[in-house]
Amino acid sequence: MNTNAWENAREMYAQDSCARQMGIEIQEMGEGFARLTMTVTEAMLNGHRTCHGGQIFTLADTAFAYACNSQGLAAVASGCSIDFVRPGHAGDRLTAIARMRTQGRLTGVYDIEIINQHEKTVALFRGRAHRIGTSVSGAKL
Repeated sequence: MNTNAWENAREMYAQDSCARQMGIEIQEMGEGFARLTMTVTEAMLNGHRTCHGGQIFTLADTAFAYACNSQGLAAVASGCSIDFVRPGHAGDRLTAIARMRTQGRLTGVYDIEIINQHEKTVALFRGRAHRIGTSVSGAKL
């Protein structure tokens, strides 16, 4: 089992077209932990001129993915929920902080907080992960 969280994150990011296209950047990695950032662009705004909830969800879901795969065992989401607390605006720098709450042999629960550059909570996300029996690189275990 590969426990190098940064190595696993780099391997995933190289294949993560969505994260790269949205400008999501990995700031910090650890076992069961990820901190990712994204700047809200004009293209991410909805009809109210605030960041579209789907964009915020994607940032949270991406941080979740990196945290739950950080131990080198491939995991996918089996469910998640999000609560939007305050809007994001064009130019805001959003940070997703993902933390493992519990991780068993196959299933885990992770909490992700999205904050803005003023350290105000924008959204709270909880994800449930399921390990699929391969390593992050795809090797069968």
